[in-house]
Amino acid sequence: MFEDGHVTINLNNPTCGDRISLQLKVEDGVVQDAKYTGEGCSISISSASMMTEAVKGKSVQEAEELAGRFSSLMKGETVEFDEYEDIEALSGVNKFPARIKCATLAWNALRKGIEGKEEKS
Repeated sequence: MFEDGHVTINLNNPTCGDRISLQLKVEDGVVQDAKYTGEGCSISISSASMMTEAVKGKSVQEAEELAGRFSSLMKGETVEFDEYEDIEALSGVNKFPARIKCATLAWNALRKGIEGKEEKS
């Protein structure tokens, strides 16, 4: 994990026991790096992995927009992720309401981390 200059967010999904610790390194309004550790179901872990790869090098605004689009995807809306086709593979999760929290855990951590970074800046 990062040694300094980062925000750490710890979230859990008490419904099924998923846990994530997300670290974001944001400099000059850009997500320079994102890493996570955690344990949980395959949906939670794969979503976290896809999210961290997708937001690296993106502006905070772009990262927030990605999180918003992912939230829409989980609501059953048609959303395209252009270069992030892997993320679209999670669209079927919305048919299983109990699993939506698994898929959105990392994205919720991202939003909290961005908010926390903006508050500290």
